[in-house]
Amino acid sequence: MNCELFIARRYLFSKKSHHAINIISGISVVGVAVATMALVCTLSVFNGFQELVADLFTAFDPQLRVTLCEGSTIPDDDEALQRLQESDVVDVCTRVLEGQALVVENGQQQVVTIKGVDDNVSEQAHLEDILYGDGSFCLHADALEYGVLGIQLASRLGLAASFPDPLQVYAPRKGERVNMANPISSFNHDELQSPGVVFMVKQVKYDAQYILTSLGFAQRLFEQQGRVSSVEIRLREGISTSRGKKVVKQLLGPRFQVADRYEQQEDVFRIMRIEKLISYLFLTFILLVASFNIIGSLSMLMIDKRADASTLRSMGASDALIRRIFMFEGRLIALIGALIGIVLGTALCWAQQTFGLISMGTVEGSFIVEAYPVSVHLTDLLAILLTVLAVGWAAIWYPVRYLSRNLL
Repeated sequence: MNCELFIARRYLFSKKSHHAINIISGISVVGVAVATMALVCTLSVFNGFQELVADLFTAFDPQLRVTLCEGSTIPDDDEALQRLQESDVVDVCTRVLEGQALVVENGQQQVVTIKGVDDNVSEQAHLEDILYGDGSFCLHADALEYGVLGIQLASRLGLAASFPDPLQVYAPRKGERVNMANPISSFNHDELQSPGVVFMVKQVKYDAQYILTSLGFAQRLFEQQGRVSSVEIRLREGISTSRGKKVVKQLLGPRFQVADRYEQQEDVFRIMRIEKLISYLFLTFILLVASFNIIGSLSMLMIDKRADASTLRSMGASDALIRRIFMFEGRLIALIGALIGIVLGTALCWAQQTFGLISMGTVEGSFIVEAYPVSVHLTDLLAILLTVLAVGWAAIWYPVRYLSRNLL
């Protein structure tokens, strides 16, 4: 241990001639610790919400989704798609065609998204986890076409999981103007039967807007025979998403865009990252204010230790060495406050995870989770520790240099 650090440690923990100095030093540590604890807890809550959203990924969010960089639909027989199906990293490829349509039922009208998929969709996604009703999942049988509605969409149309009359579906004809004398003639029309089930993924954009049906139905309705809008992929067992994405991108070339689940929900996660960053900056500013308490503690300590400074000079110590002693004193206060804050913040997060101390609301079942989700990341703890030390050093550097010239 070098001389400056040894003396600074003695000054910090030894009894002072004025008891107020010990109290102010303790307040400085507490201020830094509380600000650090707030950083740990706040960032952990944002991590918890991010992981909660990730856990809500559903059958509608495949491991990888392939779309064109330019254009809206891809030919079924595109060579790149053929290579994709033969790839060693791909287990299941599901062709998809999505488009907007109008559904009419019980006098109610709703603009919906029709999602036509291949028959192998149940192999690509775990649909059984999101289906509700007494029927069974089915896309088509003989001449009948079936539609699986989102639960909120069915509610808006006044339908149960099973409805006796077919659902009337309309989509504008390609390249045709609306005939005002007979508007219905400008639309393609088809019907969807009920398979006796609806889906619920707990996301409004799916539950209130989507109808899942066969690829053939969607291609006929939107006049896109032999074309698809995307391909959804499930990777083979043991293939990581990052590796699979890299292989698929190399296989398809620059014409195609490959998105993982996080990129498919990019808007949501971008907003969460921005909110987390803003919270971090605000709390860092509060930490800076709390660090100014250290200056008061150091200034009083300098006054108290004037005689010690004179003794050190007579023993050959330079002004720079004496100044470093009080620098180390301030850094020790910041370090101790940071460590205490990180330990307390981590303990609070553990208690929240285990016991759900703070609930999301007073009515049980109102939210997806009952208590605020938290998740402590080691990278966040390291970033917080470095932030506290950097802010503490920055807050005391100039004041200590100035005070040492005037008080010692």
